[in-house]
Amino acid sequence: VQAAPQQVAEDKFVFDLPDYENINHVVVFMLGTLPFPEGMGGSVYFCYPDQNGMAVWQLLGFVTNEKPSAIFKISGLKSGKGSQHPFGAMNLPQTPTVAQIGISVELLESLAQQTPVASAAVSSVDSFTEFTQKMLDNFYNFASSFAVTQAQMTPNPSEAFIPANVVLKWYENFQRRLTQNPLFWKT
Repeated sequence: VQAAPQQVAEDKFVFDLPDYENINHVVVFMLGTLPFPEGMGGSVYFCYPDQNGMAVWQLLGFVTNEKPSAIFKISGLKSGKGSQHPFGAMNLPQTPTVAQIGISVELLESLAQQTPVASAAVSSVDSFTEFTQKMLDNFYNFASSFAVTQAQMTPNPSEAFIPANVVLKWYENFQRRLTQNPLFWKT
């Protein structure tokens, strides 16, 4: 986690990304200590050196006070072409194994009109749904591995038991709710 950006202009910040060749995804999130000014957000750019050592900038997306985090896939971008960016001809140091994440503070209206590079988007709902499904399966399999019949139970007054059908009912209910609305847990 990098929480100390280098300020390169009044409204522009960069984070170094060492060893970027071995990174597939980048998570950008606000810490919650300093929100964007009202009506503002941050465009998120990925910058890496091309074969000649020149900076190549690509728009990944944005973060705002209402959407304070995002996951971006950068593995497919490292050989792509650059795009327009607000970092201009700033002389940012580039070394072959260091890339940068740039944050440009801009009006929300401006953010809405920008087009990020298509291959950078990672569907957080799909990833979250997949993770949740795997977590549910893992928990159910783990809990079920301890199942015993009532005849196999050794009486122990200090230990509580949960019937396997209760775990199964919770599992099925959670799956149903997740299918209906992957973000139901936020309400």
